[in-house]
Amino acid sequence: MSSRKDKPIIKEQPATYEDYANMPDDGSRYELADGVLELMTPAPTPKHQVISSQLLNILMNSCQNQYIVIASPIDLILSSTEIRQPDIVMVHRSKIAIITTRGIEGTPDLVVEILSTNSVKRDKQNKLIVYAKHHIPEYWIVDPANECLEQYTLTGDKYELLTIFEKEETIQSDRLPCASFTMKHIIAAAEGLPG
Repeated sequence: MSSRKDKPIIKEQPATYEDYANMPDDGSRYELADGVLELMTPAPTPKHQVISSQLLNILMNSCQNQYIVIASPIDLILSSTEIRQPDIVMVHRSKIAIITTRGIEGTPDLVVEILSTNSVKRDKQNKLIVYAKHHIPEYWIVDPANECLEQYTLTGDKYELLTIFEKEETIQSDRLPCASFTMKHIIAAAEGLPG
């Protein structure tokens, strides 16, 4: 009898979407980063999930006529060797064809990542580069610890930090005029929760 250790899941690099999709479910979550399988951090904290749910509800309620808003887990297939799972993804309804049974296959209009202790480097460095490389027009990083939202917009092939919204500042986006809220409102939903 052979064990999982005896048989590598992925035999060659770079791994592809097909390799990723055909992996046995071992209870862990993965992303495919430039053909390299990366184990994601443990499940998000309750605070992370409440913040994600609150933001998702706001975006769905205010933007659902123009955008499809999807929360993780969802495969964002940027190429055959680049599959990510952002916390929230928005796709304009005019591009609904990029949403398939496999996930989102193409460039969405917005991705949102909510920072956790274990994801800071991945979200603020690695994904910033990857999402820009794949021409995602806008990237939001929600920082619960500092109660702020960093809004990045694509300029050429790199992101530019457009603004940092704090507490009672109204978050707005030229790209997503339907969205208007404050971080205070988002953070209040998770008040008192650890993490």
